[in-house]
Amino acid sequence: MLQDVYGKLKKMIKRAAMEPFKRFAKEFFSIIEWMEMFPGLTSGFTTRNGGVSAGQVNGLNFGYHVKDEQKNVTRNRKSLSKSIGFPLHTWVGAEQTHETKIQRITSGDRGMGASSYDTSFKGIDGFYTSESGILLTMCFADCVPLFFIYPEKRWIGIAHAGWRGTVGNIAGEMVSSLVSHGAASEGILAAIGPSICKTCYIVDERIIELVENVLERVDKKPYNQISGGQYALDLKEVNRLMLLKAGLKEEHILVTGHCTSCSNEIFYSHRKEKFSAGRMAAFIGWKEAF
Repeated sequence: MLQDVYGKLKKMIKRAAMEPFKRFAKEFFSIIEWMEMFPGLTSGFTTRNGGVSAGQVNGLNFGYHVKDEQKNVTRNRKSLSKSIGFPLHTWVGAEQTHETKIQRITSGDRGMGASSYDTSFKGIDGFYTSESGILLTMCFADCVPLFFIYPEKRWIGIAHAGWRGTVGNIAGEMVSSLVSHGAASEGILAAIGPSICKTCYIVDERIIELVENVLERVDKKPYNQISGGQYALDLKEVNRLMLLKAGLKEEHILVTGHCTSCSNEIFYSHRKEKFSAGRMAAFIGWKEAF
């Protein structure tokens, strides 16, 4: 039966012309193929469009830690919660620190970081669970959102991969966490969500050296030099390569073409807006009725 699932996934990817994140509403994109395959699964990535936040973070801001009023962030979150059918008290959020610590979530954790930054999990950049009625969430503004699902045992996960988390191998850490709970790496599905693209992400030699250290044996490097000491880095591709290194099959990794910096009218971008950027939310969860 599981082979049928993976066969259907392959056909859906071809049918979708390789773009897994589809605009479901003004406020968010969804991983439609996953949601069609797995009843009860909700997964997606928000836009900056809509919402009640004003000033520098005008729009649909989900970050409590940026320059916005807490009541506005909460209203934005409640609005999304109604749209996707996950009440705010079921959400779980983190104080993300660009590291590689991952937390297993259970029903007793519901509500942590949902309505206040103070109650969020500290120093965590990844969540995973197999329980229903929990919405795993992370905030983004150019960093790479990583989504995971292991259908056989209903494990799901989400991770925040900035350049530090990427070279620290948070992708591999999540795979290892799922494997420790009985998952087989070759059966894990992953999706790489909207984030900054290679054209927009220019870094120095220090970061490139770190990338080279974790990708020593790849044939094609995920970067190219554009000037003295300056490189265009494909952070999505680095994470894809790390997932392959962790044992995932190439056909089980979905990669979006959406760039948060190129499409600044749709997404917040820290590279373009610096500290005035709001935050999008990446989310995944199983509904309780299924």
